[in-house]
Amino acid sequence: MNMWAILSILVENKPGILFQVTHLFRSRNFNIDSISVGVTEDPEFSRMTITTYGDEKRIRQIVKQLDKMIDTVEVRQIDEHHAVFRELILFKIKVGSADDSMKINSLANTYGGKVHDAKKDSIMVELTATPDQIRAFEELARPFGIIETARTGIAALQRSRS
Repeated sequence: MNMWAILSILVENKPGILFQVTHLFRSRNFNIDSISVGVTEDPEFSRMTITTYGDEKRIRQIVKQLDKMIDTVEVRQIDEHHAVFRELILFKIKVGSADDSMKINSLANTYGGKVHDAKKDSIMVELTATPDQIRAFEELARPFGIIETARTGIAALQRSRS
């Protein structure tokens, strides 16, 4: 049975490490659903957060393979029930009337979104949320006409156990 997995990979901040990690996924015929990479609190290290789908055996296999890489410091599968994870998405939505604009603004407020670049014919909404919340917003915004989207990968941290 396929499951969604969030992988947190702490790597040495060196050129080429992103290629090595993505190549490992490709060579194992494993798809990356989302990826985000950034320098950590220590500039010598970067954290990659990768989401993917696969059965438990394949997820364990990819974690083991990632852990064997030379520039990898730590690989963890994050339990989504004990973590904070968010993704940022920008929606450019068609506006047909002033009433549409008000409805889109209201929808954005309901989901904690921020409105940017409101024009006569379109409005841009920034939303930082879980993938499920993003999908729910997208379903409600679709009737207006989604012109364009741009999204980041998921950022995630395991909650403290205390």
